[in-house]
Amino acid sequence: MSRHSLARPVVAAFIFAVSVIFTGAALAKDPVYTARFSSLAVDGYDPVAYFTDGAPAKGSKEFSTEYNGARWLFVSADNLAAFTADPQAYAPQYGGYCAWAVSQNYTARGNPMNWKIVDDKLYLNYNDEIQERWNKDIPGFIAAGDKNWPTVLE
Repeated sequence: MSRHSLARPVVAAFIFAVSVIFTGAALAKDPVYTARFSSLAVDGYDPVAYFTDGAPAKGSKEFSTEYNGARWLFVSADNLAAFTADPQAYAPQYGGYCAWAVSQNYTARGNPMNWKIVDDKLYLNYNDEIQERWNKDIPGFIAAGDKNWPTVLE
């Protein structure tokens, strides 16, 4: 076998790898929004606190867990225990991405200061302006977001 015939499979494998990367397989978004160069969900805010305290509260590294590829922080051992017992009950919808953006079939940062609990589910929005838009038709935007999620991550 010649040296050139050995090179063909190597070149073919390289072309395949490059095509996978540039067709989007390697560019899919994470299921949980985290800031660039961070693994913290909800920017380090405690998702349980929205339900128990009715307000965002910064979590502590002392009370943390891994879930769905992200690190989640909590203000107390009780909140950590509640989350680990039922993470789907407390984790924000759409992985913490902006609920309005997901309803429009794209993703954007979910801001922990722009939030709302609807039917016992936590939703985040990008900023005050976007949250005002979302507030105008919450049921419609939730229906659209549920339809778009999780394919919007592809």
